[in-house]
Amino acid sequence: MGAVVMHNVVSVDGFIADENDDPGPLHEWYFSGDTPIGVGGGEGFDHSGVGSRFKVSGASSGYVRSTWDSLGTIVMGRRLFDLVNGWEGHPPAGDHVVVVSHRPKPEGWHPEASYHFVDGVAAGIAKAQELAGERTVAVNAGDVGGQILAAGLVDEVAMDVVPVVFGSGRRYFGTIDRQHLLEDPDVVIRGDRVLHLRFKVRR
Repeated sequence: MGAVVMHNVVSVDGFIADENDDPGPLHEWYFSGDTPIGVGGGEGFDHSGVGSRFKVSGASSGYVRSTWDSLGTIVMGRRLFDLVNGWEGHPPAGDHVVVVSHRPKPEGWHPEASYHFVDGVAAGIAKAQELAGERTVAVNAGDVGGQILAAGLVDEVAMDVVPVVFGSGRRYFGTIDRQHLLEDPDVVIRGDRVLHLRFKVRR
């Protein structure tokens, strides 16, 4: 099985969006560099919202490209799915998406897309690993990601830290309410307006 990696872009004070689910400047570095990147279905959905393709700095490009190339499955919660309408069936990386939700897939929604709706985080990770095989499972941060970490199902935590303070909003670790120790970061890469960090979860 590949690793299960909890990953998201995050503010310095630990938020992935504001109270209105607006990520603000968190994703600007994805589209403001000089090095184009793109994998899988990423060309089929405008992730920038303004018609831009992924273009990151040279310092970030190797890390982002290798991370995306390793992905087999993305795990997301229903809130994010509804906000972006599942990226219209075109995730930025990976071949499959597992949505942890008590509600089923919307009737008739992109039947061609490899999206699987699963009730519960343990079942969601099991399905994601089955689909990913030896490739990485990426877990979107937030409430569902925090639940997966709390359940002991996350191997690594990856954060793309952007120099902005939100003050309040949607927390990277959701409503997690107890301590979890991580190892020292084994990835520290300084990009333009972003710091890439990656930590293994201490067992």
